[in-house]
Amino acid sequence: MNKRLGLRIILASATLLAAIGVAWIFSLPATPDPGAAPPIETQETDAMLAALKPPKRERPLIAIIGINEGTEVTDYLMPYGILKRTDVADVVALATEPGPLRLYPALQVEPDATIAQFDAQYPDGADYIVVPAMSRDDDPAALTWIRGQAGKGAIVIAVCAGVKVAGEAGLLDNKRATTHWYFVDELRDRVPSLHYVADRRLVADQGIATTTGISASMPMMLTLIESIAGRDKAMAVARDLGLSTWDARHNSSAFKITRAFAATVLGNVLAFWKRDQLGIELVAGMDEVSLAIVADAWSRTYRSSTVTFASSADAVDSRSGLRIIPDRVATEWPDEQLVPAFADRKPAEALDQALFQIGARYGDRIARVVAMQLEYPRREVPREENQ
Repeated sequence: MNKRLGLRIILASATLLAAIGVAWIFSLPATPDPGAAPPIETQETDAMLAALKPPKRERPLIAIIGINEGTEVTDYLMPYGILKRTDVADVVALATEPGPLRLYPALQVEPDATIAQFDAQYPDGADYIVVPAMSRDDDPAALTWIRGQAGKGAIVIAVCAGVKVAGEAGLLDNKRATTHWYFVDELRDRVPSLHYVADRRLVADQGIATTTGISASMPMMLTLIESIAGRDKAMAVARDLGLSTWDARHNSSAFKITRAFAATVLGNVLAFWKRDQLGIELVAGMDEVSLAIVADAWSRTYRSSTVTFASSADAVDSRSGLRIIPDRVATEWPDEQLVPAFADRKPAEALDQALFQIGARYGDRIARVVAMQLEYPRREVPREENQ
């Protein structure tokens, strides 16, 4: 009798939770149709470029910080890969502690140095520091180091939810800023004096620059390159990345939790038995920017995760010399469980291709969920470009 009663209670609770979940989903707005993002005035762009001028050295020193367990993969690798290929600055990938960086939702790398080693080599600090999203916004070592660098005159570039880390460091009081759409309310609660700026992918104010979601690292780095080395250099890098524009235009109203988004995520989470582990082969010289954003995208479907593999456990050098540690030692992977090849694509094209292929494998609603998480204004690509 007690067992039957217990089962009834469990079933009743599950039914109630499901009903509440369905009611919540239907209370959400439908998918918006926001139209085109408003243009950016030349005066505003010029002010952004002026705010990002190198504060110390003619050839700037740029440090990208990560905590060893849980730094966002694209936030960390995209700035590194883009800046390294330009050769307009010295770029260093850092970790708070010795050992590898386990990035999320995929990949692990060997940093160039720890923050302690960096401080010993560069006591005057960096010109710029890049702060990615981290699994902890309050890591003591990271916060102390970020405050110290800002105090030495470094310009802080906080990307995506890394803006929350900058807020915890006390760098956003009475500043204009933006962040990933999902964390706007949380950031406002944490930093009541912050002035949130909508409809901008990039915002700079008094020694700190902030961005919207994950994909905004690309226009942010191009803007920084333009500020350091001029428009022509930035245009050349943009062509290499597969971009034609990179200004701050953005339509914030296009990114929010909608009925379709919530229903798709909930359905995928509940279907826990439908999980793919997709392999990416590490090859020496591969573009770490494309690798990061493709692995990131395929790991955000709620249907798949990605792992890297190589023929040995040795780290593999990327295009820009970052050492990437394989998750598995293997010489092959089942064809149906391989992430589709992307080595022949420029990074922006690789992302568009990945979203197309995610849609082909799991359905377009899941591709839209991924683009929403990346806060990426998805570009529709002709089918023949994705073959």
